[in-house]
Amino acid sequence: MDLSTLYTEIILQHSRNSQNRRQLPCATCKERGHNPTCGDDITIELQVEDGRVVDAAFTGQGCAISQASTSMMIDLVRGKTTAEAQQLIDMFLAMIRQELGSDVDLNVLGDAIALQGVAQMPARVKCAVLAWHTFQEAIKTGA
Repeated sequence: MDLSTLYTEIILQHSRNSQNRRQLPCATCKERGHNPTCGDDITIELQVEDGRVVDAAFTGQGCAISQASTSMMIDLVRGKTTAEAQQLIDMFLAMIRQELGSDVDLNVLGDAIALQGVAQMPARVKCAVLAWHTFQEAIKTGA
């Protein structure tokens, strides 16, 4: 199995079977993200306590890339401090914008590294980054 096939499998798995797709009754902050270009519409709910993302979940609909990206991001930030989560988000966004040097270890992004190829598809970039920007807004306004 080549790398692109593996990445496609990871994206499909996250978009179809996300255990992160649910409401979070104990949410301390909530933010909606919407991409009017393609109709992706998500709501991210976070439970932040003492500066740590205790739990996170999302609801909404959209393309496979937006749904997978949201699920991957939640897996990545859960349990992290908001500062650690912000660093990972900054790294992900820089990866998508192709602003990282070759010496950067992208493995810290977990499954989200599968979205690296989206940078080559400008029409899909907004789909991939929607959740990450929405998380940033949620932290700013609610944590």
